[in-house]
Amino acid sequence: MEIISNKTFGEERALYGSDGLLLKNCAFDGPEDGESALKECREIEADGCFFNLRYPFWHDNNLKIIGSEMTELCRAALWYSAGIEITDTKLHGIKALRECRQVKMKGCDVDSPEFGWSVHNIEMEHCAVKSEYFMMRSASLAFRDVELEGKYSFQYIQNSVFDGCRFDTKDAFWHAKNVLVKNSVVKGEYLAWYCENVTFENCKIIGTQPFCYCKGLKLVQCEMEDTDLCFEKSEVDATITTPVISIKNPLSGRIVVPSAGEVIRDDNQSRGEVIFVDGEGR
Repeated sequence: MEIISNKTFGEERALYGSDGLLLKNCAFDGPEDGESALKECREIEADGCFFNLRYPFWHDNNLKIIGSEMTELCRAALWYSAGIEITDTKLHGIKALRECRQVKMKGCDVDSPEFGWSVHNIEMEHCAVKSEYFMMRSASLAFRDVELEGKYSFQYIQNSVFDGCRFDTKDAFWHAKNVLVKNSVVKGEYLAWYCENVTFENCKIIGTQPFCYCKGLKLVQCEMEDTDLCFEKSEVDATITTPVISIKNPLSGRIVVPSAGEVIRDDNQSRGEVIFVDGEGR
C-alpha cells in the first residue's frame, strides 16, 4: 500500500482510480475547487484527513475513513460505494451517504440533511446525528446507541433493528416494514404511520398521534407520554405501562393500558379491544 502524508490535493479527480493508498493527514482543498478526488478507487484508507471539496468517494470499494473531517462544502461525499468503515469522523456535508452497501460507522458526528438514502446493510454505533429524511428507503440497518435530531427519519426502511437509541424526530418510520425498536426513546409527532410488522419493545414513546394506519404493529411493555389519538385505523397488539391521553378507533387487536383519558369510537369499523389493567395486572 502506497503511503501519502501531509499533502494537499485541490485539482479535479486528484487520485482518480487509485488502488491501495494510505492517506495520512492529507487535505482535499484549494482554489482549484476540484471534485471527485477519489472516484473509482479501491483499498483506500484516509486517516486524519480533511475534505472540503465535493464528491470525494464515488464508486469506491473497500474504504476506511478514520479521525477525519468532511465540511459543509464536502457535498454528497459517499455515493455508489461498498465495503465502507467510518470511525470517529465528522460528516457535515449534505447527502453524505447514498446508494452504498456494507457500511460500518462508529463514534461519528453526522450533520447532513438527506443522509443515508437507499443504503443496504449499515451498522451504526455510538453516533450523533442531525438530519432530515434520514435513511430514506434503506434496508438492513443495525443501530446501537445512536442519537438523532431531525424530521422525517427512517421512512420506507425495511428489515432493521435499533437498540438503546434516542430519537427526537417527527413523521418517523412511515411505511417502515419488518423493524424492531427496543430499549429506546422515540420523541416526535405522528410516529410510524402506515408501517407494517413493526415492534417497539421496552421503549418510551413521546408525542401526539402515534401509530395510525398500521398493520401488524406490536408494543411490548412500552411507556407512552403526551400521546393522544393513538392507534387510529391500526391492527395492534400493545401492552402499555403508563396512562395515555386518548385512543382513537383501533381497527383490530388489543391494547392493554392502565388508563386512558378518552377512548374515541366514532367509526363502526373500529373493533380493537381496549383493556384497562393496573400495575398488578387487574
